[in-house]
Amino acid sequence: MKDTDGYAVFLFPQALEALGEAVKPYLTESAHGAHVLCTGIDTAGPLIQMSVDGITAEGQALQVQLMVPSSMVRMVVSARGEQAFGFRPRAVATAAAVPANVAASPASDVPAK
Repeated sequence: MKDTDGYAVFLFPQALEALGEAVKPYLTESAHGAHVLCTGIDTAGPLIQMSVDGITAEGQALQVQLMVPSSMVRMVVSARGEQAFGFRPRAVATAAAVPANVAASPASDVPAK
């Protein structure tokens, strides 16, 4: 996945069983369960479309579109900007993490509407 930007789509256990061997090449295992890593998703309609980057047997880049019924999806998690996908505590924002122009800006500088 490019720069690890995208989504992790978790399917219900019954969906994994129903899809069987056909879905296994697209699954990534983790401590939190098997999921499909996608570069994009489209959740409009009765099917959820997942765009997955892959490589052919010859080593060429390939983008695959997987579509499954929306009822098979347990959860979609954004995995944007992280080095690795997973669940961990979030860092608490501090004043040092806020850009100086935002932190130093007094409320009186904001024009009244």
